[in-house]
Amino acid sequence: MTGHHTVLVTGATGTTGSRVVARLAAGGHTAVAASRRTPLPTGAARAVRFDWYDPAGHGAALYGADRLYLVPPIGDPDPAAVMLPFLRQARAAGVRRAVLLGSSAIPAGGPGVGQVHAALPGLFDEWAVLRPSWFMQNFTGDHLHAGSIRSEGVIRTATGTGRVGFVDADDIAAVAARLLTNASAPPATDLVLTGPQALSHDEVATLFTEATGHPVRHLPLTPEQLRGRLSATLPEGFANLLTDLDQAIAAGSEDRVTDTVERITGRPPRALREVVEEWAAAASTARRKS
Repeated sequence: MTGHHTVLVTGATGTTGSRVVARLAAGGHTAVAASRRTPLPTGAARAVRFDWYDPAGHGAALYGADRLYLVPPIGDPDPAAVMLPFLRQARAAGVRRAVLLGSSAIPAGGPGVGQVHAALPGLFDEWAVLRPSWFMQNFTGDHLHAGSIRSEGVIRTATGTGRVGFVDADDIAAVAARLLTNASAPPATDLVLTGPQALSHDEVATLFTEATGHPVRHLPLTPEQLRGRLSATLPEGFANLLTDLDQAIAAGSEDRVTDTVERITGRPPRALREVVEEWAAAASTARRKS
């Protein structure tokens, strides 16, 4: 059983945040959607304009909230600089539980969100850090990979033949909602989330070819080529970080699967094939209607 909670969801219009809002609302909880963007996510009780870099609005965003879903600012190599003052303010305002979206590639104390992860136990008694593998939606949403698949039939990475346990954003949201609202405290640790199988990008390309009927191929890049490509649109520090993560994948860092999704939600995680086939069917329907 769970009581009623008011959860401030940062990044509420994003890939996981919008899904967390919907799940909280479906469970009878008040989801406060915090974002710089509109429209209001489905199920949000109210929306507040929220910018990590504008602390003047943080107090109003926290009003009435007892729990937090935390999505770090995208592209910032040092999110702790803006997140930790906010989290201290949240604790003083009465927030007692926080669930942070981290990364399977970055442990506590590591760069970027790893610094926020390391500080969380000193701020809240009830906390958890979700460390999902790479999102399946990177291939179907507005990510660079999704764009190159649609426009060129190509996935460009420096991962070589390294495998990744890609995870569905819906499964991440299901775990987050459970930990935010469960009567028992979250596990006060980090949880690595993956899908049911680890795949190379060559295997992902084959899967897309089979699901869509259009050829998709994986084009391997050198780290230098990838860094140059990313630096054209991203800050240099973030481009370097992403390049380093691709190299780590090539070395086997993400070649694993965990039982976290099933253990927390009671159901197995979705496979990439299912997500891609669903996306391809929806895209085909949209084309027929246009």
